Amino acid sequence: MRPIVEFCTNNMHHGTDEVMRKLEENPELDVIEYGCLGNCGQCYMEPYALVNGEIVAASSPDELHEAIHAKIKEWEAQFAWLDE
Repeated sequence: MRPIVEFCTNNMHHGTDEVMRKLEENPELDVIEYGCLGNCGQCYMEPYALVNGEIVAASSPDELHEAIHAKIKEWEAQFAWLDE
């Protein structure tokens, strides 16, 4: 099962468009852009994305990119026992 990373177009002014483009290069991820994710307060305040439905936020686009990867690794670790 591939991780799903969702972005809000209204949050792109924080630089999340660059993060989204970098993640789209990875064929192991499903990256989706929506007009609105319904988290308007979060969207206004800081860069964020949803990773498998969970909010991941940071103070900069670079930190968001790192936080997304950390959340994906955490998610994959939860399901590692399925590969055994």
